[in-house]
Amino acid sequence: MNYNYKIFALLVFFGFGMNTIQAQEDEEDYSKYDDFELEDDTPVKRYASPKISGMSPQKFIGVSFDAQMPYKYEFSNVTFPQSLDNGFDVDEENPAINETGRARFTGGFRLNTNIPIISKSSFVWQSGINFMDTRYNIRENLNSPRSPTLLPDGTEARSLGRILNEDGLRNINWTNTFFFPMNETEFIVFQTQMDLSGNYGLDEFQSLSTIRYSAAAIYGRRVNDYFRWGVGVSRTYRVGNLNYVPVIMFDWTSENKKWGTEILFPARAYLRYNINQNSLLLAGFDLEGQSYRIDDYSVNGNSYEIRRGEVRPKLEFQTKISGYIWASVQAGLRYDWSYDADELDGEADFFRGFFGDQDFGMVNSFENPFFFNVGLNFVSP
Repeated sequence: MNYNYKIFALLVFFGFGMNTIQAQEDEEDYSKYDDFELEDDTPVKRYASPKISGMSPQKFIGVSFDAQMPYKYEFSNVTFPQSLDNGFDVDEENPAINETGRARFTGGFRLNTNIPIISKSSFVWQSGINFMDTRYNIRENLNSPRSPTLLPDGTEARSLGRILNEDGLRNINWTNTFFFPMNETEFIVFQTQMDLSGNYGLDEFQSLSTIRYSAAAIYGRRVNDYFRWGVGVSRTYRVGNLNYVPVIMFDWTSENKKWGTEILFPARAYLRYNINQNSLLLAGFDLEGQSYRIDDYSVNGNSYEIRRGEVRPKLEFQTKISGYIWASVQAGLRYDWSYDADELDGEADFFRGFFGDQDFGMVNSFENPFFFNVGLNFVSP
């Protein structure tokens, strides 16, 4: 069969098929549909969407590396005072500085996940495991600490600077966020978080009884596709020690989708500029913090914890790399809110808040260096 004959045969077959389809359509008896009616009066309940137009893409999985520039530190602790049975007494107004040095590097690897478990118009549940590894490269001054202490077994106790230099600090948390729309405009957001923070190693975790619990509840209104607001309350460790604070949500996008805000105060607040569909710029701050158990100082049934809290004013650039992969670059100032420490009676925590007068067991201070963060993120469609 030559080439022209093949084409002729295909045309005949195609024409025959089309005629058959046309004949079927001509013979179709549409009268059987006369009694069919659309039930257009059935009510359909609509719910508020968890998103508004123009916001930065939601990150499902993100990896980043964080680094701080060098800074000076001062610690007021006496090395391992429990071994001398003299407690952690300190004059907060005029603390005696026992340990000074310079952190030449602070930072490390970060992993953030926020995976949809259930995503329906009437209910959204997202869950994520997050990990932050903070390493220190510390040079202590020659006269710091002033008098090394020997433990009962004859070994030399480690100063806090040495602990940070050798162990670093780690935080692992499990976060769950639940979005409950009540109707087209009103919604409730509930979030829970469990944190395990300290100088433990990944091969030997500290006691799970030291897990710290956080939670937040927000009532909000989605006014339109460009604006939503909310108010609520949070139990948080973002300033280091346990606190209860009000929460304000204010997400807005201009009609031309160029400008906007992404605010969940006090955790974060950004002004957003959408350069184009694939790039945006954020200016604002993050509030980071947690209570970190120091295993060396947690003896005699107590728990000694650094109340680490920091404010990070920053600029952040996000851009699409390919598909759902976006890159982010951050630069800003790491402002030391708190690095003081508490000696807890057992492992149960207590509430000091902003106005409590409980004494700290250690008063520490850091200079405020610049920081940088670069990351890759898998984002939502």
